[in-house]
Amino acid sequence: MNLRRRNFSIGAAAAALGLASTSGYLRAQAPARPKVIKIVAKRFEYTPSHVTLKKGEPVMLELTTRDVVMGFNLPDFGLRADMVPDQVTRLPFVPDKTGTFTFLCDIFCGSGHEEMQGSITVVG
Repeated sequence: MNLRRRNFSIGAAAAALGLASTSGYLRAQAPARPKVIKIVAKRFEYTPSHVTLKKGEPVMLELTTRDVVMGFNLPDFGLRADMVPDQVTRLPFVPDKTGTFTFLCDIFCGSGHEEMQGSITVVG
């Protein structure tokens, strides 16, 4: 009887170890959750106005505006979205090149519209 318990314990330990290593493998293979970056627009600025990201890291931009309809345009990555007051606009992307890139408002929002911009730096 004692020998049976020992065999069962060894078998249970081996099974548990197998499950642990399998779950670790599956966890390593799961897609990465995107890094959430919140950007708030108001006449005539974005907050934050500068964001640093890592090349290849999935990102979810959460864009909001407080006052009027605005645009978000990051032309170097082909990203563009409308921003509607009191709504969150989600814009997923994966930066695929390094450098510093300008984003801007592309919907006229008043006399300071031309200067409304920010930047994203992507590091390797």
